[in-house]
Amino acid sequence: MTRLIVTALVLFPAACLAQASLDQPEKLTVTPSEADGWIPLFNGKDLTGWKASEHPDTFSVEDGSIVTDGDRAHLFYTGDVNGGQFDDFELWVEVMTEPNSNGGVFFHTEYQEEGWPAKGYEVQVNQTYQDRRKTGSLYGVVDILDESPVEDNQWYVEHVKVEGDRVVIRVDGEVTVDYTEPENVEREGRMAERKLGKGTFALQGHDPGSTVRYRQVWVKPLD
Repeated sequence: MTRLIVTALVLFPAACLAQASLDQPEKLTVTPSEADGWIPLFNGKDLTGWKASEHPDTFSVEDGSIVTDGDRAHLFYTGDVNGGQFDDFELWVEVMTEPNSNGGVFFHTEYQEEGWPAKGYEVQVNQTYQDRRKTGSLYGVVDILDESPVEDNQWYVEHVKVEGDRVVIRVDGEVTVDYTEPENVEREGRMAERKLGKGTFALQGHDPGSTVRYRQVWVKPLD
């Protein structure tokens, strides 16, 4: 894991990265509970509170999990929790991939009918798909290259904390990204709207060859 983190850090100026001495989110070793301020976004039964784009048939619910298997589509949270809008938060998602599968978890995004979500950031889901950017990456911004910290066919946890201008991503409790967005950051092209702000979450169905399962989707608003 140490080697993976170093690989990501050398790609970006030190000024863009948070200092290790700052408060770190606690390592979560059990499923969050409502008693601790966590709120479930997925009921484990159907897609109530979620809206799919482009190809809704890509998403189904099987054995308590949201399954992606089909043409490109994204499943956006449109439910009532926090009015469907999140600024500072912690997000907990259990994920499992089949071999050669790609997916992602978006935050600070918004519903769009087609295409890759233009707004917000993506937390990568990819163990063995051909894309070099692997699970735990802040896609296109801080990338974990070539080697995933977890394996296919195994459940793991992506835990994302956004507070102010700082994003911390953990995979099974271990930090893969600790990124502070520069003030007045500017990006071009497809990445132009990869900025912190406010928005909802989305789960990605990447392509017909990718099968990814998401379960235990919890949020803890911090704003």
